[in-house]
Amino acid sequence: LPNMSSIGTGYDLSASQFSPDGRVFQIEYANKAVENSGTAVGIRAKDGVVFAVEKIVTSKLYEKGANRRIANIDTHVGMAAAGLVTDARQLAEIARDEASTYRSDYGSPIPLQHLTQRVSSYMHAYTLYSSIRPFGATMMLGTWGKEDGAQLMMVEPSGVGYGYWGCAAGKAKSNAKTELEKIKMADKTCAELVKEAARIIYMVHDEVKDKMFELELSWVGEFTNGVHQRVPEKVHAEAEKFAKSAMEEDSDSDEDMS
Repeated sequence: LPNMSSIGTGYDLSASQFSPDGRVFQIEYANKAVENSGTAVGIRAKDGVVFAVEKIVTSKLYEKGANRRIANIDTHVGMAAAGLVTDARQLAEIARDEASTYRSDYGSPIPLQHLTQRVSSYMHAYTLYSSIRPFGATMMLGTWGKEDGAQLMMVEPSGVGYGYWGCAAGKAKSNAKTELEKIKMADKTCAELVKEAARIIYMVHDEVKDKMFELELSWVGEFTNGVHQRVPEKVHAEAEKFAKSAMEEDSDSDEDMS
């Protein structure tokens, strides 16, 4: 017998095989790929949804705004992703196809619940065959509509998807979640939460390991007439300023305690 990997001992070679204790290792490894990426956060407010992404920049030579992790799926749906950016781009393309097919078939925008279900079924299909691998990306989808208000959903590499008030993915997922749990989203507007989202990304960013990063912010809500768009420059600058001053206050209070 060849020397199999000590982690999965041969049961981790294919996405179509269960291990004796009922795990599918390839899905777990895909989750690891997500955990290696910059942090993404989605927050649902009373009047819309906000996305914030820590896009780690590995070289000074990159053009600003390259390899975005926030995308438009349809006019009313936005996506933020953590994990392999190329896999996420593929998923965005699938989601766009689903959204446009629905529009041409039914003459109305695709409900988020329906879109999420279609994309998660697709992701799940990639965990069933030995010839392919699961997607190494977690995607968050958000929308706002007159009937259903704000909605936010997240789909993991396994194809499992839930609706959320606040969700996080990427390397600082647990820290970001802790911060999200302190916020009362249901009472706040996107204008307030875009600052909180920026603060969370700045707070969980690891300056030692990943020096440079770009903060990506987008939103969709009543105030954008249900259109998902990048946050205006002015709002972006204010949110970053708020995040940086919150960081400074934190470090000051840490020094006081010591």
